[in-house]
Amino acid sequence: MEIREATDDDIEAIRSIAQRSLKSTYTDFLEQDTVDDAVEQWYGDSFSDQIDDDHSLVLVIERDGDVIGFSQNDLIGQRYRTGRILWLHIDPDTRGSGTGVRLLVRTRELLLEEGAEQIQCLVLADNEGGNEFYTSHGFEQAGQREVDIGEETFTENVYVESEIGDEGWGAVDELEVDGEQIYVSYGEAARGAEAPFYRTYETEDREELYAWFCGNCDSIDNTMDTMGRIECNVCGNRRKATRWDASYL
Repeated sequence: MEIREATDDDIEAIRSIAQRSLKSTYTDFLEQDTVDDAVEQWYGDSFSDQIDDDHSLVLVIERDGDVIGFSQNDLIGQRYRTGRILWLHIDPDTRGSGTGVRLLVRTRELLLEEGAEQIQCLVLADNEGGNEFYTSHGFEQAGQREVDIGEETFTENVYVESEIGDEGWGAVDELEVDGEQIYVSYGEAARGAEAPFYRTYETEDREELYAWFCGNCDSIDNTMDTMGRIECNVCGNRRKATRWDASYL
């Protein structure tokens, strides 16, 4: 999978995914006309301005050259102290494979790299699955706000990262990599030249380090020298730093 910044060429795919995602997830409490209004309101002719806006960050995730999800984000406050994940949509046909977690993790990392000191995630209060997604990946509800969709007003929950304890940021995902079942701890990362490396474990309790997961090519085939330098044997991604990089916690 590849995660990159969106371009104008991605707008139609983004609109399509938003339409299908909203229809799949939200029609229990949103009328179809409201969904249509939302897609036109957020991803219409003016959406290209958001892609080019320095205060916004729109990412897409690709699999085999096809866009299968996106995140829509912005940076607010004095000197961009807060990075907000406004919407994170995955094509309903590709959910359940860790795609949403990978996009969440990379979105968070890029917002931090842009200077954000706090990450917020916004999700409609009536979206049970969306709320569970954030609470199960290291966020806790900090408040609510109102949001207009079409001609209606809805309540949106605001999430922030939980306090970081000894175990780090609580985003852990169970994946099958190279035929092995592992647990990837996205809160335990080491900076790489192309993408971070993440600690992986054989069990969910994360008692003993098993391997490093390359965020660039999704492989655990790598080597580490005596100085702590990691090199991915598949894509060549390298960890140059030998100390913990706290910005990725």
